[in-house]
Amino acid sequence: MSIYDAVLLASHGGPERPDDVLPFLENVVRGKNVPRQRLLEVGRHYDLFDGVSPANAQVRALLAALLNELSAAGHGLPVYWGNRCWHPLLGETIKQMADDGVRRALVFVTSAYSSYPACRQYLEDIERARQEVGPDAPQIDKLRVFYNHPGFIEPMAERVEAALAEVPPDGRDAAQLIFTAHSLPMAMAGKCAYEQQLREACRLVCEQIGRPQWQLVYQSRSGPPSQPWLEPDVSDALGDVARLNPGADVVIVPIGFLYEHTEIVYDLDVQARALCDELGLNMVRSAVVGCHRRFVQMIRELIEERLTDAPTRLALGALGPGHDVCPADCCPPS
Repeated sequence: MSIYDAVLLASHGGPERPDDVLPFLENVVRGKNVPRQRLLEVGRHYDLFDGVSPANAQVRALLAALLNELSAAGHGLPVYWGNRCWHPLLGETIKQMADDGVRRALVFVTSAYSSYPACRQYLEDIERARQEVGPDAPQIDKLRVFYNHPGFIEPMAERVEAALAEVPPDGRDAAQLIFTAHSLPMAMAGKCAYEQQLREACRLVCEQIGRPQWQLVYQSRSGPPSQPWLEPDVSDALGDVARLNPGADVVIVPIGFLYEHTEIVYDLDVQARALCDELGLNMVRSAVVGCHRRFVQMIRELIEERLTDAPTRLALGALGPGHDVCPADCCPPS
């Protein structure tokens, strides 16, 4: 009999109407010294999309697909959903889990990589919510990171090939392949495997599709200009492409993200596309992994790893599968 009686899908969340935008952003920056003017500036990005982030709808679709996948495989585990920054919040969900009698659950965090905001901060928020719920709160164990799992790499390779197919045939072989991920402060990135894992994921995807040339860049940086962050920024990278290869075809792949949300749509589909138009570059944007069938199967496989004493732990490349239990000093904040 399994020691787990539920699965928690943990994500970031996003506003679903204009009145949600500022409260959502306040949750995102809670405990940080972010000027009010900066929140209002970012809030205006959401005005382009009527105040609605695609995030929650995307995670709802993933939740439905995972429930179907688990049911088809004979697993009767209920799947709950909780967000760090917007409803349904982790505290609300964990309270519901406790009320439903859940005693021990596995959590799938919607990030493929190891870093403070993508891993440890989720664990801290989950533990804070458990403490608020009290002694009836279920124990919650995190599934491992999966940046090199074939169930992530293979569908991402399909997404990239589909994007390359949109490039005119005479420019396809020379198209510039640019992978993007959320930037981090250097002080934070230096204490985790985030950058190494991103580079390995990019390499594995390109190995699958036979494209040896690629570049990893970053987007969505924030914080004071004096604070160094991971670079190059996607805008600077596009400027370099335009100088070296005027009129080039560019395929941008948001490999650092699993589902569509406002940062991707604004930073890439609005800002990067406008810059490409200005620079004379032909930009194609790859889809995220989303609800790809193989990716949903991967989540089920990660769950099954924890339901058996002799699991098959799939991983591509030389780095191998990640750990199931994070060390105490894993991914500290800067």
